[in-house]
Amino acid sequence: MLGRWAREARLSFARLPSSVPGLARAPDRPVHAIRDIWPGNADHGALLVSGAARFEGRTVPLRVNDWEYADLSPATRDWLQGFTWLRDLRALGSDEARLYARSIVSSWLDQPPIDPLVLNATVTGARLASWLGHFDFFAASASEAFRQRLMDRLLVEGRLISIMLPLEAHGWRNFTALKGLLAVAVAIPSQTGFLQRFERFLGQEIDRQILPDGTLRERSPLAQMEATRELAEISVFMRMAQMAPSEVVQNALARLCPVLRALRHGDGGLALFHGSKEGDDRQIDRIIQYGARQRLLASSMPDGAFWRVSAGKALLFVDGGQTPAAGYDRNAHAAPLALEFSYARQRLIVNCGGATAGLWKRALRQTAAHSSLVVENTSCCDIGADGTITRRPAHVTLNHQSQDGSHWIDGQHDGWYPGLGANWRRRLYLGPTGEDLRGEDCVESERNVGFALRFHLHPTVTAELAPDGDEVLMHAGGMIWRFRQEGGELALEKSVYAGGEKPVPSLQIVVRPVAPGTENEITAIATADEQETPRIEALETEPAGSSGTLAESEDVSDAGNESSGGATSVRKEITKPLPNDTAPPSAPARSAEPSVVHQVVQWVMERVPE
Repeated sequence: MLGRWAREARLSFARLPSSVPGLARAPDRPVHAIRDIWPGNADHGALLVSGAARFEGRTVPLRVNDWEYADLSPATRDWLQGFTWLRDLRALGSDEARLYARSIVSSWLDQPPIDPLVLNATVTGARLASWLGHFDFFAASASEAFRQRLMDRLLVEGRLISIMLPLEAHGWRNFTALKGLLAVAVAIPSQTGFLQRFERFLGQEIDRQILPDGTLRERSPLAQMEATRELAEISVFMRMAQMAPSEVVQNALARLCPVLRALRHGDGGLALFHGSKEGDDRQIDRIIQYGARQRLLASSMPDGAFWRVSAGKALLFVDGGQTPAAGYDRNAHAAPLALEFSYARQRLIVNCGGATAGLWKRALRQTAAHSSLVVENTSCCDIGADGTITRRPAHVTLNHQSQDGSHWIDGQHDGWYPGLGANWRRRLYLGPTGEDLRGEDCVESERNVGFALRFHLHPTVTAELAPDGDEVLMHAGGMIWRFRQEGGELALEKSVYAGGEKPVPSLQIVVRPVAPGTENEITAIATADEQETPRIEALETEPAGSSGTLAESEDVSDAGNESSGGATSVRKEITKPLPNDTAPPSAPARSAEPSVVHQVVQWVMERVPE
């Protein structure tokens, strides 16, 4: 109680304006100038001048008299209050854009520095860095009175960040808060406590967030990119202020950048795990260029548990790890053993991507939104109301071996064992040319269970199911690929892809058990409209139900029911055996069971010769 009271007292003191006698006054301009190093979008800048902003494919109003934006999602509100969109006005570059930027910053300065506007350290850090990074654009030519108001507010909000340290676990965004504190320390070096606090807590944050192999603890390619960008910007700010290079920052970037390189497909975009989107490949190149001079690629990611397998022109990604730990799991997806596959610059098998808020975010975090297996329409993890993972697999294992250019991956997890008594094992083989990907997916359970094996296709892939239903032909990037399977029934269904700016329709290959039967299903039908809100429909054939599979259409009412039944497949040579003298890992130890049902699907995806 006493500690909380003391913190509130310090926050109240920090909010006092610099005009109060006895308090230090900020200079009317930065002592050391810094500049935002990232390019903006002039089209978005033109939209801003008209009083609106573009965020994740949606247009939102810019209300200068209502900065709380209580009607918007937290992600949208944080972005608006972070002022990073100033770079779009700078990209537009007109006098109109300059004056508009000045007026809208002035409207923020008219607001008192009270909660909830300023007690979000990560958003405050983004705002301070943006104001100082664009000072030459909107403030340098302004009146002395405006500049003084701006610098005084920078001093107040910098104090607030300093008092809120150390921060709770908020993932990569904590680096944004520290970046803002550094920006103020550079601009007002007379406030020596800012720099001391920055240096004290930056090293702690780096040690807390970055795993030994260089993977971020959030286990998200997007988070990996964002953390690398923030630390790269911190490094640039220090150079601009003619400060000695930080060995802590340089070492962190030397670990982050190779992993970021490794988590990119051949088109330069990011793999879509744990809320990631493809991103702008040119922007990713810039981040890596600022972050590390050496063009290194992580050879392995044992701590991050991502497996990147390269053969010929093909890349295969598999998520072989547990969902991120508490405190880093608010964007985590329920998709251990999910895969993505690309050939050259063409993505073929993908996950559905991610969203920042709302029903879209929740739907895309489900297992069914990934190229994975779903048992009884139930995700292998439960997501709480606050976005954290409340139930996750107890065991996730994955092993990789290679021989003569061929690769074998063997993984399993028990995410469905507590409720359904089922374990899932996935075995993958990638041939040396990269044109032959094969798999065996086995569900081991106490009874026959309904399941769906899903392969989401990139929206640039066109596909058609053969008339006899025995194969799917895919056309993409001037190539033809063929998907075949044994042990199940093959279907081609609608899906959604949210790896770009906004969700778009796509297709998915689905394999279900052969035996007839139905289970009730809740199907998340994603409508790729301007509202970008997935419609959840309960298609009940029996009383019980659970979380759903993901399909995409505005006018489709049913994406097909999961079948319940348990034909064990005929084990043909669709998959390749493991190398000699290799024993696959055993399943996690369980109590003695009278019998175990094995439901097996074998499949192959191969390029058709021209």
